[in-house]
This record gives sequence, C-alpha cells and structure tokens, in this order.
Amino acid sequence: MNTRHAVDGRAAALMAVLCLVWSLQQISLKAAAGDVSPMLMVGLRSGIAALLVAALMGWRGEGVALRTGRWRPGLVVGTLFAVEYLLLAEGLRLTHASHVVVFLYTAPIFAALGLQWKLPAERLHWMQWVGIGVAFAGIAVAFLGRGPIGAGAVDGRVWLGDALALLAGAAWGATTITLRCTSLAGAPATETLLYQLVAAFALLVPAAYLFGQAHFEPTAAAWSHLAFQSVIVSFASFLVWFWLLRRYLASRLGVFSFMTPVFGVVLGIWLLDEPLEAGFITGSALVLAGVLLVSGYGGIRHVMRSWRIRARSVHLRSRNLKGAP
Repeated sequence: MNTRHAVDGRAAALMAVLCLVWSLQQISLKAAAGDVSPMLMVGLRSGIAALLVAALMGWRGEGVALRTGRWRPGLVVGTLFAVEYLLLAEGLRLTHASHVVVFLYTAPIFAALGLQWKLPAERLHWMQWVGIGVAFAGIAVAFLGRGPIGAGAVDGRVWLGDALALLAGAAWGATTITLRCTSLAGAPATETLLYQLVAAFALLVPAAYLFGQAHFEPTAAAWSHLAFQSVIVSFASFLVWFWLLRRYLASRLGVFSFMTPVFGVVLGIWLLDEPLEAGFITGSALVLAGVLLVSGYGGIRHVMRSWRIRARSVHLRSRNLKGAP
C-alpha cells in the first residue's frame, strides 16, 4: 500500500531546493540568450534529458505502453509542453525573467478552472474562487499598473513578453488537465516525462530554425548553461519532484510552489539587474496570494481545522476547570 505522508523536514528542504532550481531555469535562459537562443536551448536540453530518461527507463526495465493507447494523450501532453516552452522562450526575448517566472506560475489557476469543469471531485471551494479572483486582479495590476504602452518606461515588447508568459502558464495548466483526465493519470512518471521531452525536442529545434532563433555560440558559458538546463532542470529536478509526489501529499507539496516566483523575482533583480517596478511587484504579490489560496487550499483547510479543534479543546478544558470543586 502506497501511503502518502504529510510534509516533513526532508520534503520541505527538497521543495525549497527544487523551487530555487526552477526559478533559476528562467534566469539561466535569459543570461545565456546572448550565446544560445532560449528556444534552441530548451529544444536541445529536452533532447539530452530525453536520452537520460530513456536510459533510466531501460535500466529499470520500464517500457512505453504504446499498445494501451497512452501514446495519444502522450502526444497531446507533449505538444502542450512544447507550446508552453515556445511561448516562454519567445517571452524571455521580450521581457524580464522575473516577469516570466511570475506569469508562468499562474498555471495552477488555469488548471483549477479546467479541472473544476472536467472532474466533479475537483469542485472549487469558495476560498479557491476568492484566490482565482485575487490572482486575476493581480494580473490586471501587473499589466495596467505600469500605464499604457509607450508611456514613459513602458515598452510594448515587455507587454507582449508578459502576455506570452501568461499564455505559457495557461498551456502548462492545460497540460495538467490532460494528465489528470486521460489514461496518463496511471502512467509511470518517467513515461509521461519522456513524452513531453521528446515532443519539445522534435518541435522546438525546427521552430528555432524556422523563427530565426537558432544561434549557438559554443562558449564555456553556453555549454555550462546547457548542462544545467539538461541535467539539473529537465532531468534531475523532475525526477525528484515525482519521487516526492509518490511519497507525500500533493496538496501539501503544492503550497511550496509559490517560492519559485518569489525566488525568480529576487534572483532576476539580483543577478540580471532587472528593474523593480511598483506595479509589477504589487500585481505579483496578488498573483502569488491567489495561487497560494488555490493550490494550498487543502493545507490551509487542514491548519484551520486543527486550530478549531485546539481552540475547542482549550475551551472545554477551561469550562471543566471552572466547574471543578
């Protein structure tokens, strides 16, 4: 019996490391853009990571279940994954990495809305609806709080890049819905990951050449970023994430995801000297609060229930003491 546990210190530490790695993903793509275009980088890293996952599956004796029909939803998931990173790569060319990581992590909002429609068990609680409203208000503030396009320091390219990153978040949400609502829900994590990586490699590398984004300068920095993206981000971090999902409650782990955009904003400002804009920071705070309410609802509800039980226990103990002779 595979019993999932509440998050302990080890899981919390691993999630903190994963969120740091995932935030560095956008920082690395942006930092290496002068040597390797983000689109080509994602395509190449996906191919390398796919080979590593295939080797791991071969070592474990796992196979891809083509005869069960999982390849069809696998093709859908892989295409959505490729579209997500196509939008993300283009967004990184136009806007700041800190913006991209915040808008990309609106994915749980889109996933929650889709699952609410597809699965009766995923009906949203009123607190989650409040979170969705807060998140969309944050998106509006982040976009509109900087004024109209062309006003002062507001660049239309930044607006477009932010919009592409938001669409990438929607594509990620659609990927989650497909994973939950098809036969892939019972597939091994390595098989699901392999579908996504193969599709990203097959679609993004040709797209990079088609869109004129295929430049690669074989510098030491380019190779080091490619190694980080391939081995650490696309291979190791996802395997650790799936390992955590098999052992711990997903609702508890999801609460930690808000750290990724927080790290992304801080690292973008620190490492890339990206500007600190009041409108974007305010909007980002609202987006993160909304995502936390939607993704962390289960954990928040558990904490609130524990507080009520503890308060009731204290009240009853107090009444018993007052009634004692």
